[in-house]
Amino acid sequence: MAEKSTQNKTQATAASVQEFLAHVEHPVRRADGYRLLDLMSGISGEQAQMWGPTIVGFGRYHYKYDTGREGDAAAIGFSPRKGSLSLYGLTYGPEAAGLLARLGKHKTGAGCLYINKLDDVDEAVLTELIRIGYRHVTTVLHHARALRT
Repeated sequence: MAEKSTQNKTQATAASVQEFLAHVEHPVRRADGYRLLDLMSGISGEQAQMWGPTIVGFGRYHYKYDTGREGDAAAIGFSPRKGSLSLYGLTYGPEAAGLLARLGKHKTGAGCLYINKLDDVDEAVLTELIRIGYRHVTTVLHHARALRT
């Protein structure tokens, strides 16, 4: 029986964020990727970094599950996928539910926020989701985990 890997499949890489975004085929997703790059880096104060081949992340946090599995992940991030923009780290904070109700056209699932294009949502609400998501992941979750160890 093969041993299960406990390492996170999505690791930070040295790949170029600018090169990745330049090669996004869909012109609206590419333009939205550049807008999200500016928005998330401005709010987080972090430099963008590629996580795996398709996720642009900002900051990082360490997680540890009760199962013992642990690793690092981007605090917030996005991926301009073919079907939609996938945004990460924005739905965990307690204030997120109220903001999502005002965001505009979107879907959620498995901790992700899916948007077809940025023009479908209220950018002020998205900005607040990014702000609270980053704060929640880097301070609240980090502090809660530190208390358990």
